[in-house]
Amino acid sequence: MTRDTKHRSPAGSGDAALRFRLAGEALAEARALNREHAWPILVEGRRDKIALQALEFTGPIEVLNRGWSLERLIAYLYEQYGPRRTFDGGPALCVLMDWDRTGGRLQMELRRKLESMDVKISEELRNVLMRALKPETRVLESLKGMAYDLGPFIDEYDEQPLE
Repeated sequence: MTRDTKHRSPAGSGDAALRFRLAGEALAEARALNREHAWPILVEGRRDKIALQALEFTGPIEVLNRGWSLERLIAYLYEQYGPRRTFDGGPALCVLMDWDRTGGRLQMELRRKLESMDVKISEELRNVLMRALKPETRVLESLKGMAYDLGPFIDEYDEQPLE
């Protein structure tokens, strides 16, 4: 093994380690809130939920595609979680759609409908993942395959990583 290959970052490119570190930090913060305060994360489908579970998210993960109308889902989210986080008044939930064209449209529609009901949402995790992981993927379900590479970066920032 040469010196260059020995110190190569997870994805092989020179800045991948930095990008994975940024993604790991954002995922660690969301994972801790999800675990410790039951902060819900709204994803598009079942495979997205499985990907977050592969990254050891153990709190509530809500799925958009469950056969309900968007209006019914919004009403459910409002009733279940309210307009703000109870412990600090922050965003009631994290909306994490894919960062492809369809995911962008869904994100905008959900933001518009939830904000019309005065539900505060967080889009920070999606924004960080979109910038940091766009070269590798544009869909959340791909994080399952990246769990091995992202895990150490997430654990570095999460004060209580799961064993």
